Parts: sequence; structure tokens; C-alpha cells
Amino acid sequence: MSLYGLTQGVGPSGFGYNSTAEDVTAGMNLAGRTYLVTGCGSGLGTETLRVLRLRGARVLASARSLASAQAAINSTQGPGEAIPVACELAEPASVRAAVAEVKRLGFPLDGIIANAGIMALPKRQLKHGVEEQLFTNHVGHFLLVTGLLGQLTPAGRVTMLSSAAHKGTYPEGVRLDDWAAERGYTAWGAYGQSKLCNLLFARHLGRVVLQGAQTANAVHPGVIATNLGRHMPNFATTLMSAVGPALVLKTIPQGAATQLYVATHDETASARGLYFSDNNITRPSRFGEDDALAAAVWKRTEELVATL
Repeated sequence: MSLYGLTQGVGPSGFGYNSTAEDVTAGMNLAGRTYLVTGCGSGLGTETLRVLRLRGARVLASARSLASAQAAINSTQGPGEAIPVACELAEPASVRAAVAEVKRLGFPLDGIIANAGIMALPKRQLKHGVEEQLFTNHVGHFLLVTGLLGQLTPAGRVTMLSSAAHKGTYPEGVRLDDWAAERGYTAWGAYGQSKLCNLLFARHLGRVVLQGAQTANAVHPGVIATNLGRHMPNFATTLMSAVGPALVLKTIPQGAATQLYVATHDETASARGLYFSDNNITRPSRFGEDDALAAAVWKRTEELVATL
């Protein structure tokens, strides 16, 4: 447990900073339920896959390649079935193929956990004319999730992995007119913008698009030592590896807790377009509560994917 974790208790949900993925799903029987999880190849995705299987759920385990997805499945055990699905979020053809494969499998989805992502690319890079973090983290997931809305069960849930880093976005919030990041790229500004878009996507999806008991929400997993930070400078990763675990870092089981809490727990079944951190509802930034901006991001993304 980190020093910061020693100072943290539990919130209104009965869970908190130190709760693990197994803690928040304790006693659950998820047999008969099916979840699609992206980014299963490592870190939080593998832990989410493991715990869902442990509780009896069927998991469509998505990773960049079938080999990576199968390796993650092979590293986990449990009564729940797991099926590999290849999905490279930065490539629309791969995303559409994943949508087609999930539909072919035919399982109604009780939940989609959009866990995959990349972080803090040191140099501006483009995918299909869009800054790569924004494309991978937001546009790719938009294409995947909207393509599978018809597969959701009547009470299906979409859980988007956002981050407290959404507060570090560019001063404008989302640069709707500059998704190629031509106007002054910064690694953390671009990452923050992509995580803000994840949050706003969940907000608009949950409050405007989905009907009945279907829901969508966004989560902050915490600061965790995973390979998400592989693009950070060597000195930063060395420093985090040396002092982070003792001071502030969550473990991977702690980091996967909030997305599993939101995706599976009875207490979150009616939550719509909210933002969770440490297994409790929390307020995002002012941009994260801007419904007009959420609608604008949705429209901009919808127009973009129609051209891809």
C-alpha cells in the first residue's frame, strides 16, 4: 500500500482508494453475462479480464492482435469463458472488423469496458489526419462502441476509461477545429484532451443517446504503474518506478476496481453520464460537465468517422 493509500478511507459506496477489483465484485455471480473489454493485453485490461472470469462472466477479450488477446486469456483462469478479439483502435478497418466479429459471435453485451489507450506521446504523430492519442483513445472507441450499441442488453452498460488527466487538457478544453494538433502540441495536453473526450462521450451517450435502463459512465482508475507510460522520458519512468509505489501509485488490482465497480455493481445500475474515481461518484472539471461541449464532440466525431 502506498503512503497516500494509508491516508484514504472509503466513500459512500463502501469502497475507496484501496479497494481492489476482487473487493468490489466480492460475492457476485456474473454467470450468464457477457462483457467486451478492450486493452486486455496488459495491465488493467488483463486484471479486468481475470476478475470477470473469476466471477463467472463471459469475456470478449480485445487486444491489438489475436495473439496478444489469447496470451492474456491464457494468463488468467476462472469459470467464465473468454474469447479473443483483435482490435487495433488506431485503424478503422480493424475496429470495424472487431465490430463485425462481435456481432458474428452473437452474444448480447451486458457491458463494454473501454479500457485500452495510449499516453503522453513525446512527439506529435497522426493517424488518419488526427493526433494519435485522440484517435486511439477517443475516435477508435467511439467507432467501436457506437457500432455495438445494438448488441447491448436492455440494461447494458458502457464504461469509458477516462482519467483525472482530463483536467490537464488544452485551455480551450477540446480543440474542435484542430484535431491534427497543428496549434502547439504538448504530450500531456493532447493526452488530457483525449481523456476529456472519453468523459464527454460517456456523458452524452449516457444522458442523451441511450434509452431505458442502458447506461454509460466514465472512470478515473488512479495513478498506476502500467506500460501505458512507456512513451514517457526515461528519467520520469525511472523516478516513478523508484518512488511511485511507496508514495502514490495504486496497484493494478486497485486500478481496475473502479471500472469493474461501475460496470457490474448493483449500486451503479442507474448512474448515467457520471464520472467515478476511487469507486465513488466525483465531479470532473468544468469542461467535463459541459453538455454543449459533449454534444459538439459527439457531432465532430460522428462527422469524422463517416469519412474513414
